[in-house]
This record gives sequence, C-alpha cells and structure tokens, in this order.
Amino acid sequence: MSNIALNIEGLSKTYPGGIEALKNISLKVESGDFYALLGPNGAGKSTAIGIISSLVTKTSGLVEILGINIDENHSLAKKKLGVVGQEVNFNQFETVYQVLSHQAGYYGLSSKEVTENTNYYLKSLGLWDKRNDQGRNLSGGMKRRLMVAKALVNKPDLLILDEPSAGVDIELRRSLWDFLKEINEKGTTIILTTHYLEEAEKLCKNISIIDEGTIIKTSSMKSLLNELEIQNYLFELKCAIPTDLDYSHLNINLVNEHQILVNVDENNSLNQIINFLSENKIEIVNMTNETNRLEELFLNLTNTK
Repeated sequence: MSNIALNIEGLSKTYPGGIEALKNISLKVESGDFYALLGPNGAGKSTAIGIISSLVTKTSGLVEILGINIDENHSLAKKKLGVVGQEVNFNQFETVYQVLSHQAGYYGLSSKEVTENTNYYLKSLGLWDKRNDQGRNLSGGMKRRLMVAKALVNKPDLLILDEPSAGVDIELRRSLWDFLKEINEKGTTIILTTHYLEEAEKLCKNISIIDEGTIIKTSSMKSLLNELEIQNYLFELKCAIPTDLDYSHLNINLVNEHQILVNVDENNSLNQIINFLSENKIEIVNMTNETNRLEELFLNLTNTK
C-alpha cells in the first residue's frame, strides 16, 4: 500500500462561463492521517471531493488514491475510497439493512463478507435497532450515520467526510467522533470538511485551508493553533472583585462582579494575571479558555472578518 493516501498535483477545474472553482491546487495526505480541509462556502471543497470521487470532471491535474491514478484505473481507485457527501443518496424506501447490504454487494464482496460488514457497521454506528426500518423514517442524525456506514461498508482505505455532523445532535455527534477516531487509529485515512471548526480541532492532525479555489495554508493542527497571538480566558471569582482595585495595566475586562474576561498575549501572560489575583487575595473558582482558536485563525487567513 502507498504511504500517500491521496496525492493531488496541479488540480484545476473551470466551469462553463469561465468560473474557476479550483486553481492549480496540490495536496498530499499520508496514509493513516486524519486531515481537515476547511474553507468558506464556495471555496472549492465540494468540487475537489467531486473530482476525487469521479463525480466531477477535472479540467487538468493529477489525482491518485493509494498510488492509483483515478484516470488510468478508475474501478480499482474507487474500491479504495469511501465518500460521505452532504446530500442523502440512498433509496429511502429500502430498509436500513438493505441499503448497506446492497451497497456492499456492488463491490463484489462474498455473501459472508456482505453480511459481516453490514452487521458490523450497523452495530458500530448505533443503527442495529433501526435495521428493519425504511430509510425515509430515520431522523436526520440517523440518516447521516447511515451515510457513513454506507461509505464504509466495503472497508475502504480512504474515507472522505463532507460535513458529516450537519443536522446531527450533540450526543450523536460526539459518538460519531469517537467512532471516527477509532477507525482512524485502526488505519483508515480520513479527510474531513466541516463548518464545525471545533470538530476539526478535536479530530484532525493536519489541515489545509482553501479559499477561492486556492490552498492558502497547509500545516499541522498543532503548529497552526500555536500561531494565534491572543487567547481569551474567563475567570470565575469566589468573591466580588474590589471596586477600587487598579487593574488598568492588565488587559482585564469586568463581565460582572464575579467574572472577568482576560485577553492573554505575549505582553500579558496568564501567570501575570493569576499572580495579580493571588496577591490581592482574590480566589479563582474556575478558569476556561473562551477562544475558538481555529475559528480565529480561519477568519484571519481568509480575510472574512
């Protein structure tokens, strides 16, 4: 198996009328990675996924899945790939079990493999109790889970998730995260696009940000988050902060008498704030980081502030 799960070189897509959805983008995702592809609406994410999954014809460039050129060996490349799109694309009148078993059958799996894989993903994604229900009767969240199961039923090496948490409640979203982390740890390479930036921060190891058809940033998640200069911390205080206390030399904002919001940067460290409160006998009950770090970086990079 190639150690590069997805290789994109010089990929471009121009639609009729001269609209450039992708402008000569290049990207490498290593096998075993959990990779985020983020960008605002219309940035080119869905076009890129459409080309990788052979639903959209590229204008130029190279796409390889596990070392397999999608133009030269389309069928083999497709067997290595699972895609969860934004739209529900299964027969709404089939039962949940039928949706999965029929999908597995398309890949030429044996009857035993079809049964084993179908049962495994129904149970792993919490769909077992719904297996005899028609797809149209599922909730929005359960339909998203069925879409994930459908993309995985042939056990692909590369899974692409386009907004997998859309319409999913918090409980279902968290359990879906746990499942995705589990299969990633077992070797499945995952590429995620999402508008839930917290989702990318919690799940992904590496990230590319795309805007107006161009990749403007590629980095490890850790390195990218370290670039943020300012973080906001909310302190909850046991007693009311004295009205005559001078904290003008620190970047402290009073939320109410028991809460302060602190902007921490290179000139205003967290230790300084804590020491200042301690020296003035102000006890800290709780402290939380209020900064959505990835969102701040995303806004800065794409100039959408």
